[in-house]
Amino acid sequence: MPAQKGKKAKVTKKVSKKQVNKVPHGEKINYDDMDEEELLKQLAAENEAREAARKKEEEEKKPEEKKEEKTEPEPKKEVKKVVKKKISPAELARKKALEKLKKDKEEEERLQKEEEEREKAEAEALRKYKEEEEKRKIEEEKRKAEEKLKKKENRKKLLENEKEKRRLKYLASNSHVIGLENPELVAQEREEKELEEKKIDDMKEKKKYQKKKPKTQKQEEEVVTEEPQEEEIKEEDMENMDWEQMMDLEEQKEQDIKNKQEQKKRIEEERAAEKKRKEEEEKLKKEQEEMEKIKPKYRSPICCVLGHVDTGKTKILDRMRRTNVQRGEAGGITQQIGSTFFPLDSIEKMTEKMKDKTKLKFKIPGLLVMDTPGHEAFNNLRSRGTSLCDIAVLVVDLMHGLEPQTIESINLLKQKNTPFVVALNKIDRCYQWKETDGMPFKETFAKQNEDTKQEFENRLKSTIADFAAQGINACLYYDNKDIKEYVSLVPTSAITGEGIPDLVAVLIAMTQRLMLEKLTPTDSLQATIMEVKTTEGHGTTIDVILVNGFLKRGDRIVVCGMNGPIVTQIRALLLPQPMKDLRVKTPYIVQDVVCAAQGVKISAQDLDGAIAGSSIAVCNNDEELEEVKKEVQSEFEKFQVSVSEKEGVFVQASSLGSLEALLKFLKDSKIPVSGVGLGPIFKKDVMKTLIMKEKNPDYAIIMAFDVTVDKEARDYAAEEGILIFTANIIYHLFDQFTEHMKKLEEQKRIAAENAGIVVWPCIAEILPQYVFNDRNPIICGVKVLEGTMKIGCPITLPSRNNMDLGRVTGIELNNKPVEVGKTGEEVCIKIEPFSPSSVFTYKKHFDSKDKLYSRISRESLDLLKLRYGKELTQDDIQLLVRLKKMFNIF
Repeated sequence: MPAQKGKKAKVTKKVSKKQVNKVPHGEKINYDDMDEEELLKQLAAENEAREAARKKEEEEKKPEEKKEEKTEPEPKKEVKKVVKKKISPAELARKKALEKLKKDKEEEERLQKEEEEREKAEAEALRKYKEEEEKRKIEEEKRKAEEKLKKKENRKKLLENEKEKRRLKYLASNSHVIGLENPELVAQEREEKELEEKKIDDMKEKKKYQKKKPKTQKQEEEVVTEEPQEEEIKEEDMENMDWEQMMDLEEQKEQDIKNKQEQKKRIEEERAAEKKRKEEEEKLKKEQEEMEKIKPKYRSPICCVLGHVDTGKTKILDRMRRTNVQRGEAGGITQQIGSTFFPLDSIEKMTEKMKDKTKLKFKIPGLLVMDTPGHEAFNNLRSRGTSLCDIAVLVVDLMHGLEPQTIESINLLKQKNTPFVVALNKIDRCYQWKETDGMPFKETFAKQNEDTKQEFENRLKSTIADFAAQGINACLYYDNKDIKEYVSLVPTSAITGEGIPDLVAVLIAMTQRLMLEKLTPTDSLQATIMEVKTTEGHGTTIDVILVNGFLKRGDRIVVCGMNGPIVTQIRALLLPQPMKDLRVKTPYIVQDVVCAAQGVKISAQDLDGAIAGSSIAVCNNDEELEEVKKEVQSEFEKFQVSVSEKEGVFVQASSLGSLEALLKFLKDSKIPVSGVGLGPIFKKDVMKTLIMKEKNPDYAIIMAFDVTVDKEARDYAAEEGILIFTANIIYHLFDQFTEHMKKLEEQKRIAAENAGIVVWPCIAEILPQYVFNDRNPIICGVKVLEGTMKIGCPITLPSRNNMDLGRVTGIELNNKPVEVGKTGEEVCIKIEPFSPSSVFTYKKHFDSKDKLYSRISRESLDLLKLRYGKELTQDDIQLLVRLKKMFNIF
């Protein structure tokens, strides 16, 4: 059904020809939603329908026009005018679409024409370029051909000149030319030829009886036997040769003689190299045989002494050595790892009183003991010690039980799965303890009274309970029936020496029972650098723990260095006196060979950058050197140093072990380090710190541990404002630096508060009865409702469109000046305007109903968190959140 007048029918996007004919005249078609092909089809269909309708109308109107022709002369003109006036929306849309298509087609033709012109221009340019390139190539080839021809001519001339020179030279000499032979030379040549033939015959005779000859001799025979053939050829062809061929022949002969000499020289060099190699092999074999004779059946076990600071670790070793290393240490605290070797005879003397009871038979050659620091800053040194040791002694203070570093040492031993013995030290502190110098524990304990015994038993039970809390079963060593399940407790006194024989005997017995197989020595080198230090008379040396293998004077060693692998030769192997600590400055024993296990000081060149904790490799073979260097330097990746290249303090220490401990503390304290150094401080070290002064003056500091400061360096630092902190005890250095940073922080806080940069959150109300001055400055009483009001606080009034009233320049409480007004307090404040132009008056611009707020900003908020983050309470934080929203701070 056709649509009624005034109503619009809905039409789909795609319209067929049949459908077009059915579309009413006044209907609106959406041409914008059609693609180009659909639009053309739609327009074509409409045109056809319109043309058919027009024809039909014309046919219907023809009879009527004939009748009305007389009365109405030109009716068509009027109809046309009516049609023009009444254009349907569909027709208008069609016309617009046709115009758009026409424009698009014209634009496309224009672009196509421009593209064709551009391609044509490019083709023309390319053609010209190819023509020019072709022309240039032809010219280049022509030039090269001319040069080649010229060179050929020159070479030809040179050859002709050379031939002429050679001919003249040959004619001038007494050469062997037919008809011009020298009779004496001919006779001499004949004799030489006969001698050579005789030698060849002799060689052939020898060859019959010689079964096997070296390859070099065979080569010599071949060289000699080839000569007669050459001579025969020369004699046969001599008559047919001209002078030029004779010259070439002479030159060939000279070249053959030269080749023979070179071959002979090479053979001699090969023989010399072979001889040298055999000598080296024999030498190495002899050395190995000697080492086998020297090498004991078992190596010495390595024992590490661990425990909390001041438990008496070094004193126990002092008692065993009969020395006093502990007194020589700064503050009596071990700063580095020291090692002491106890030979078998000294161990026998120490355990002499226990001999009848234990019936020990010694199988080990000695005992190497390492003393590690107990202070918390030296965790890395304790860890390094436990990595090397076979067995450990954990020193526990009987009076205090298990302390923090003791528990840490227990965890280290558990991680490394290292067996250990506990020395319950300071038994002489028990009430009314009767001392007996150097006596075994059971004997001295029997002499004590009942009260003393009871106190000891009580403290012992407490210590056993502490160990149980750590998951370790413990009991007194003489009650221990299963050393794999229970840890042995040996009561000792480092002062009186009581229990020391028991401790040594238990150590040796436990070692021989549990790890004899592990103590079998091997040839493969296993050595670790413990310390890098400067030794008087030897320069920079390294203290090494030799765990396995052996070292010889003259060995080429490869060491991991700060700036790459260090390749050097052992100049001297220095051992401390028997039962002397490796750290103590005593005359050293110089050895040619050192076998494991030993603590040895190595003197060699270029050891300044060696890294403590890294291993040593011996490489006397040049072919393997590069591979060994890569392997050794790979350990550097494990050595993580907290050094920032941008900014931080400068750290100087006497040894890398101490340097590591200092760096660890600084890293834990989040203090950046810009550079490190070893040895005394000189002016050049201060100059390095000057760069930091320009970047960040707070870190223009040198922290010097256990090193001297040159006078020139100290004076220069004072002039430039560089601080140098020095100390012989590492945690005293920490205290100095921490104190300085606190002062610096306080100064910054005060300066920030005075400048009004740091703003604490605060809300206060005016007390109208206590308004003493209403303008410039405003002096009034206020009650602090929330937060903290401090001097320098900027005050604003949110109720008056955030009117900035001024800054608090004074606070009084009970007629006394104070710095802070706290929540709930009623104080008198003085508010001064920010500028002369912004002066406000009480009751004119504001009154007591307006509450006073501290004006915070993004900058002040960040600074408050940075400087006073730890001091902010939960109420302060909540108030800050509210103020942030109020002042639109993001």
